[in-house]
Amino acid sequence: MTSQADQTQAGEPTFARDLGLFDATMIGVGAMIGAGIFVLTGIAAGVAGPASILAFALNGGVTLLTAFAYAELASAIPEAGGGYAFVKRAFPGAVGFTAGWMLWFAYTVACSLYALGFAGYFWEFFLRYTPGVAEMVFGVVGQHGASLIVTLLVGTLFIRLNARGAGVTGQAENVLTVAKLIILAVFISYGLRAVGAEPAQVTEAFNPFFANGMGGVFVAMGLTFIAFEGYDLIATVAEEIKDPEKNIPKATFISLAITVVMYLLILFVALAVRTPDGTPSWQFLGNHGETAIVRAAESFMPAFGVAVIVFGGLLSTMSALNATIMASSRVAFSMGRDRWLPRSVATIHPERRTPHVAIMLTGVILLVMAVTLPIEAIGSAASLIFLLTFAMVNLSVIVLRRKAPEIPRRYKVPFYPFVPILGIVLNIFLALYQFTFQPLAWYVTIGWVVTGLLLYYGYFEKQSAAVQPQVLEAPIPSEAATTDAVVVPLHNPDTAGILLDYANAIARSRQKPLVAFSVVEVPRQLPIHEGLRFVHHREGLVKAAREHANHNDMELATDLVVAHRAHDGILAGAKRYDADFMVMGWKGYTDTRDRIFGEVADKVIRHAPCDLALLKIEKARRPKRCLFPTAGGPNASLAAEMLNVLAPAFGMSVTACYVVPVGASDVERREADRWMSKTLERLEVDVEVERKIIEATSVAGGIALESRDYDLVVLGAAREPFLSQVMFGEIPEKVARFSPADVLVVKRYDGHVRTLLKRALG
Repeated sequence: MTSQADQTQAGEPTFARDLGLFDATMIGVGAMIGAGIFVLTGIAAGVAGPASILAFALNGGVTLLTAFAYAELASAIPEAGGGYAFVKRAFPGAVGFTAGWMLWFAYTVACSLYALGFAGYFWEFFLRYTPGVAEMVFGVVGQHGASLIVTLLVGTLFIRLNARGAGVTGQAENVLTVAKLIILAVFISYGLRAVGAEPAQVTEAFNPFFANGMGGVFVAMGLTFIAFEGYDLIATVAEEIKDPEKNIPKATFISLAITVVMYLLILFVALAVRTPDGTPSWQFLGNHGETAIVRAAESFMPAFGVAVIVFGGLLSTMSALNATIMASSRVAFSMGRDRWLPRSVATIHPERRTPHVAIMLTGVILLVMAVTLPIEAIGSAASLIFLLTFAMVNLSVIVLRRKAPEIPRRYKVPFYPFVPILGIVLNIFLALYQFTFQPLAWYVTIGWVVTGLLLYYGYFEKQSAAVQPQVLEAPIPSEAATTDAVVVPLHNPDTAGILLDYANAIARSRQKPLVAFSVVEVPRQLPIHEGLRFVHHREGLVKAAREHANHNDMELATDLVVAHRAHDGILAGAKRYDADFMVMGWKGYTDTRDRIFGEVADKVIRHAPCDLALLKIEKARRPKRCLFPTAGGPNASLAAEMLNVLAPAFGMSVTACYVVPVGASDVERREADRWMSKTLERLEVDVEVERKIIEATSVAGGIALESRDYDLVVLGAAREPFLSQVMFGEIPEKVARFSPADVLVVKRYDGHVRTLLKRALG
């Protein structure tokens, strides 16, 4: 059947993939090396002393933990929205909405900060080199008014630039970021030369290292963490990156490595050089706050040094503003596509392939914030939101590994699950510690979340429900007006007949009616009732099933189920007829990007409300020789029950087997014979059953190799670990993958245990 990934993309707004590895890397670097390094260096030094360099290093380590999570999820789920896209996949509903709502706020506030930062450096430049112009403007509109005018102009410029297209935006980001890196490299080289001229000054500058204790380090980490926000912007534009499976992880780690190295070198130089007034360097930097880097440059760079640094500040704020507008608008676009913001926000320009409405909406909000709100307090709230969101992204890695193992992952977090767990703990620790020095950030964050939840439950929940995958509840046709049935979902005309043969034998043995149905899939962006227009695509398959039933003396009822997703339709069909048993075909292992059963089958296996038989069909004919591996397990009795039915129905011979290691001892062989005897006690068929002990290095390999001489292998699902997502176990999967015979894997439904688990998990 059509995969969900293919289905959800059909007809929906999508972006042109215009950004390569270099472009993606520059987006991350440009966003991280923004105004933060210029503004926060002095503040961090004043709070933590020389240990501020440790605070930056530790923040880099904490950020790396979350970067692993972003690299895995963004390469596996390359959708616009970044962290929001991951969290909503792991936690649909209110939690997913809240993640997007918070990220949109945080990115938009960051945009406002960068726009205001640009205005500050802009007038700093004029005050130093053309003070007459600056004083004339200040005299007309005031210093604050002049700052707001520049903020509005630069904000409007980059809003317009983003609306032009991702390719244009990426090119601008590349130019700005490369120029900024060159300027900072000049600053570092002059600083290292000055340090080399007075090596003894280094020891003096860093002693005592913990001038304000370890508490000062933690405070500095909380204050400066926003400086490491930026690599996640790569994930927010994932739909526009070429070859995302490879380029996103590479861009994430390259951008983070460049940023951390640059930060540590800048901070080392600023702390290690001798100050003009002879005060300890960390105190000197702390006294000058956001202009500390400029003041430091004056002490070791030539006359043009200040101009270079001021110009670097302008470039930094511009590149960060450019990248963050792109990211925030993509979060808004993704939420609009999910109907968690107005539908028009998800509009894409037909020629430029940009979310122009989302960009304009984000732009208006960031400009209003920049000119009206106390941006310092809200900026702290943005930093807090990033910490909380990063914790949720780490948690999403763990949840999606279990909830959606079928998603192809070209890159995986190393040392799983320890890395994401450590990321969760450290991000939450820094978020909680931030309350000790900036409680207002928590109050603003809580207020924003509460506002979002009120909007969600009051309006957006209903809007999003209208586009969620649905199943059409049409009246049951009179011919299929039955319950407690054996059901067969049909998709492939070439295998429909053999599936009906298996299902008919089971239905007769259980004295149950037989129902075959096919799922009519509707693109998700269309209302579910529009699926009635697609019914004719499946009518031929249903008609062929009825003809096969008439030719083989079967009593068969048929139906069509209209659904947005294939697995939803199959499960709805099973529940519709209160299924006692389901026989489902499986196309087989296709390529290395898919899980062994595939997404549709995995979902049905996980949620089937009845006993289930999954049949991998190779020969599409009735089997005559059956191989029956015996190894116990919770589903061995159901496998034996299936043989009791199928062997006489098809006239099959049965060979029971057990796999032992190569060169097995007599004790191991006797144990194998005991297991076969125990399992064969459940067989009631009046056919001769052979026994065979197979020597092999692996159980699955031995069964698959032996099955070359058979038509069918019947297996019970393996014992499942608690809450395991691989519902059929490793051995049946491998046998199904490598066996040249048909493979029937059966799983008994334990409704009582499932109900208890659901209750325990809420």
